[in-house]
Amino acid sequence: MTATPVDYELLLPEGWFRIGVEPGSRERSVDALVDQRFGGADNVPHLKRRLREKLLAQAGTAYDQGGIELYLSMQRAGALTVPASLLVTLLSPGRAADASDASVVDLAAGPALRRRGCTSADVDDGGGLPSITLDYQVPVPGAGTHLLLTFSTPLVHIADAMVELFDAVAGSLRWRAGYSGRE
Repeated sequence: MTATPVDYELLLPEGWFRIGVEPGSRERSVDALVDQRFGGADNVPHLKRRLREKLLAQAGTAYDQGGIELYLSMQRAGALTVPASLLVTLLSPGRAADASDASVVDLAAGPALRRRGCTSADVDDGGGLPSITLDYQVPVPGAGTHLLLTFSTPLVHIADAMVELFDAVAGSLRWRAGYSGRE
């Protein structure tokens, strides 16, 4: 594709939930996810409220950092939810993600920088769990900008399997052409 696309498409596994990060849709998306997650359980209002507040804060932070879409895995493995996320960010011209330790890979959407990382956290200090991250930085044709796909999961013990899933999602990225006005 040589023309500037108007949008992109990604294929996500069943069970992933899109949270709108824009201020106008954020609350509606988060409320829908909380309602889905608790499925009529009215005896845990404090848990619902805490989850709602945390998701709204995460969506707000994502938006403030240039995020345009946030996806959370709600996939089930037995009684457990498989925790993972995808943040899609449109990097403004002249702004690029850190490309150190990155490799160039070919996606259907074009060449991309791919970087796998691991963030460590001190659980004793309340910092949370370590997590595996996988970034794809893809140039947007004709736009001078990049689309950044940032995948993350705390499932370090099955990191390779999760990275395979993330690679498959990134590999599904396609540009959607717009109407050119010509017949």
